[in-house]
Amino acid sequence: QVQLVESGGGLVQAGGSLRLSCAASGSISSMNAMGWYRQAPGKERELVALILSGGMTKYADSVKGRFTISRDNAKNTVYLQMDSLEFEDTAVYYCYSGPWVTSSLPRFGSWGQGTQVTVSS
Repeated sequence: QVQLVESGGGLVQAGGSLRLSCAASGSISSMNAMGWYRQAPGKERELVALILSGGMTKYADSVKGRFTISRDNAKNTVYLQMDSLEFEDTAVYYCYSGPWVTSSLPRFGSWGQGTQVTVSS
């Protein structure tokens, strides 16, 4: 079992920046992808960004060029640097660890409790 603890959410004005962190503990596999999903009110959970331990990444089209995912394998921690934030980025952001799945929501893996990101227009 993997435990994920997120931090770094908050309220920011449009155009601003935030950095999310997620620390993993427990039965962690270096083969696992780590990343971030988000869910806005009334919408389905969606992929934001994923990263493998070797550095390969996947971004949602809506965040390309604005968000950067990174991973510290020694610390079992994944980060999401969010720049040029837009009102539409407002959502609860969930940390994920598990199989590399980009075409749908993962059926297996572990999730954090979520952290709120609110962007004021």
